[in-house]
Amino acid sequence: MKSDISIKSIISMIIVISVLATGCGKGSESVLTDDGNTSESVDTKTYKEAEIEDTTLGKSEYSNKESNEEAGNKASSEAWTNSSEDNSVDTAYDSSCAGVSTDNDDTKGASDNDKIEDTNQNKGDKSDMDSTISSEDFYVSEITDELFEKMQGKSYKDDCNVPREDLRYIHILHKNLEGDTCEGEMVCHKIIAQDLLEIFEELYLNDYPIERMVLIDEYDADDETSMTANNSSCFNYRVISHTTKISKHGLGIAVDINPLYNPYTKIVDGTRIVEPAAGEPYLDREADFPYKIDEDDLCYKLFIEHGFEWGGSWTRAKDYQHFEMPDFVADELRATYD
Repeated sequence: MKSDISIKSIISMIIVISVLATGCGKGSESVLTDDGNTSESVDTKTYKEAEIEDTTLGKSEYSNKESNEEAGNKASSEAWTNSSEDNSVDTAYDSSCAGVSTDNDDTKGASDNDKIEDTNQNKGDKSDMDSTISSEDFYVSEITDELFEKMQGKSYKDDCNVPREDLRYIHILHKNLEGDTCEGEMVCHKIIAQDLLEIFEELYLNDYPIERMVLIDEYDADDETSMTANNSSCFNYRVISHTTKISKHGLGIAVDINPLYNPYTKIVDGTRIVEPAAGEPYLDREADFPYKIDEDDLCYKLFIEHGFEWGGSWTRAKDYQHFEMPDFVADELRATYD
């Protein structure tokens, strides 16, 4: 009897030791999170958080504060370039919709080795994604030498103090009003590059019409000319008039979508300012016309979901084309570059 009890005890001890050893081995693969839960991955930072850290910004919560920086007249608050009367640009770049090419020359971005983000990155299950979407169509790259040469003296002014390394080129596909697939390209700040990629991908998958999206350098970085051509754009370096403060477009954290049909407007000394001037017929936001952005619009909803603020919500002015990062983001970037 005593012999049997001893054998059973020894077997029990062996089982307990085996269980404990197995549990310890598995637990070593997990890490403890701030809320006390375990995670199977040490790297829990999102793309955007990592990019903000790279720019030496502290992590902050987005606020709902209305933007004051660009709520005034664009003509008086920012150093705009002279507008052009050459209307030939309206049809000059329609070739981007004539046939979509996925060849990646240096002017339009970078090679596969330079691509740092694509459609599927950080995005969950995409099993229902349109089969035509690929990293050949939607990607982010650093600014290549050839592209930078094209930007210099235009969108990237001689006095620009936003480092080239903090800017990103994004390549997308978009639909126009006729349903044609067009290539789109834009330069922005790196902290919003992934957001823009996701927004434009969703717009494309939903056949949302964007008439034109070429680099603003194609218009010699002239805003009035680009807006009149209904060209959607982002980065264009400039400072706010009579200051050394970089504007949000100058930082690359503001985006204008279908600007001709979504103009900027404000009353100044009893006179209505409209930019672009050709956008005046589209000031009636109750009217029905193509490319109109309002709060029921998919474009509006996606930008708001990604933390942008809309110029159409301003009270002292209206900028229906304009989506921007909150003021605190701009202030932190400016502090970094000063």
